[in-house]
Amino acid sequence: MALLRSGDTAPDFELPRDGGGSLSLSALRGKPVVLFFYPKDDTKGCTQEAIAFSGLAQEFAAAGVVLVGISPDSVKSHDRFVGKHGLTIPLAADEEKAVVDAYGVWVEKSMYGRKYMGVERTTFLIDAHGTIDRVWEKVKVPGHAEEVFAAAKALAAG
Repeated sequence: MALLRSGDTAPDFELPRDGGGSLSLSALRGKPVVLFFYPKDDTKGCTQEAIAFSGLAQEFAAAGVVLVGISPDSVKSHDRFVGKHGLTIPLAADEEKAVVDAYGVWVEKSMYGRKYMGVERTTFLIDAHGTIDRVWEKVKVPGHAEEVFAAAKALAAG
């Protein structure tokens, strides 16, 4: 599936989350949502990104913005990841890869000449009506959470 763009309707989903229960995009309507897709729990870049977003979780909440991380890892893996690093953001488990595929972030990657399928680190800012406002592709972690927060705060302010 092709990567979604600004102006596209964000595909709804319902996924199990860390700590039990589930998350659905439709249940979050009425508030801006930041979905950050990341490849794997407890790897260097993903850990840095999750810690950075956790560090701003209160600011996102104060601005009325919901923050959700999604990877193909299991709920059990997410629970360990959250506990190990003291994360304060919900993490959804997309083990079937339906959501990463629907958003176009499940792609062919290459490392040391070996090709494989994986998640392209991508963040989506979705408005209160479920329309994608902005997409950050091939995210570089340093400064990313702060940049997303600034855009999300501006969107939430209207």
